[in-house]
This record gives sequence, structure tokens and C-alpha cells, in this order.
Amino acid sequence: MPRSNTPSQEGLAPDWLIPDWPVPAQVRALCTTRQGGVSQGPYAGLNLGLHVADDAAYVAINRQRLASGLSSRPVFLNQVHGTACVAIDASTPDGTEADACTTAQPGAVCTVMVADCLPVLFAASDGSRVAAAHAGWRGLLGQGGQGVLEETLESFKPLAHVNAAGGAPEVIAWLGPCIGQSAFEVGDEVRAAFVEAHPDTAAFFAAHTAGKWWADLPGLARYRLKVAGVRRIFGNDGSTAWCTVNNPSRFFSHRRDRVSGRFAACVWLE
Repeated sequence: MPRSNTPSQEGLAPDWLIPDWPVPAQVRALCTTRQGGVSQGPYAGLNLGLHVADDAAYVAINRQRLASGLSSRPVFLNQVHGTACVAIDASTPDGTEADACTTAQPGAVCTVMVADCLPVLFAASDGSRVAAAHAGWRGLLGQGGQGVLEETLESFKPLAHVNAAGGAPEVIAWLGPCIGQSAFEVGDEVRAAFVEAHPDTAAFFAAHTAGKWWADLPGLARYRLKVAGVRRIFGNDGSTAWCTVNNPSRFFSHRRDRVSGRFAACVWLE
């Protein structure tokens, strides 16, 4: 199940998730939950999204609370369910349009907001680069088998050099909470698009009703990452504890509530 923060980590809410993945000490990461914020009503808790009609003053306080738990500045993207990945640094403005971001510099936190879509964090095994991607089904699918995960992995290609230990750095991935298969209904057209690009992905769709399927979003992401050459994948295993819809006190969910806040997954270099 998702691993929560420990009380010794100052500035972080006890309920936030700390990825359990084998990365170097300079790579830091977390995933927020609803805990620790001031928003009210359907946004109750730590809503970090400015685009969901929450009170902007509450969101500002929530974002400051997140920033206070980090050693660097979180950069919030304008996510559009696309595939673009942008390089960021400490000067990158909030609102930059992209669905993934990457950095090789301390001072900026790669941040993606979600409320059912899958957040994916990446790190080079030598700690030289990190990235974060927002993967709903549209971004995951992309075009011609090239989606947001593949675009994000492109930023790691310059690291394909032989290091002092005699090998090239690997890319390690962590999957955060998202809508689970038991709650993610999609139509024939979504399944057909995935299967056309990768026939083996048929295994990640279970028949529901006529023209409708239950889609395994983390399973699809793991498959696409493996096809792209990522061998070390951690986090969301598709179990109920990771499902945003089925854990209303812990996670925001647009599919469940229609009017909802956003939580965030973050990765950065110290």
C-alpha cells in the first residue's frame, strides 16, 4: 500500500506519501493528499489547483504550505492532457503549458497535479536528472505509440553515457495514486486506440457492459514504460489502497465527485 510520511520529516503532513524507490539521496520526492490544507466544501483540504473554482486565497495558502515542506520551489504547470515535456529551472513561471516537466538543476520542483489521472515520477539512477508526468488516458495514449511517458523519457537520453562504474544510468519510475480499474469506465474507442498502437494492451481492459470497458490505468502505464525500456518501476500496483475514487478521505477524485480539488506529485534535486 502507499507509504506515508514519517513524523520526523518536518514541514510535511503525516498523511503525504513518500515514494519507496531506490534513488540516490539527492533525489527527493513526495505526493500530497487532502491532508494539511484550508480549502472548504468539495475542495476540502489541500487543494493545489487554481483552475477548479476554489477560493484563490485558499489555494495560495495551500501552495505555500506545500512549498514550506520542500527545499526548492514547486513549479505548477498548465496541464492540458497533452504529451509535451518542458525543462524547468528555478525561474520557470507557473502556468507553463505542458503535461510533464524535467530538470537537472536543484532549485525547482517538478510538480504535476492530479485527481484521477496517474502521476509518474522519474529519476536517473545516478541522481543527475528527475522528471514528473501527468498521465491521463489521452496523454498516455499520445499518437503513434508516443505519449507523455515516452516524451518525458526523451529528456533522459543525453544521460546514455558510460559512467565511472562502467554502465549507463538507468531511469527509475514511480507511479502515484490514480483511478483504479474497478472505477475507470471507458468506451470502445479508447480501448481500440490503445490496442491499435500496442496489441498487447488488450490485457488491461476488462469487459463491462456493451461498448464499455474497465481500464487499468497503472497497468497500461507500466506496460508502456517497459516497452520504452524502463525496467525499474515502483509504486501503484493497481490495488484498492492506490485508487483515488475508493479513498475519498485521502484523495481528490473528479470521476467520483465531479467538483474536486487537485493533489500533487513532486520530485526534485537537492
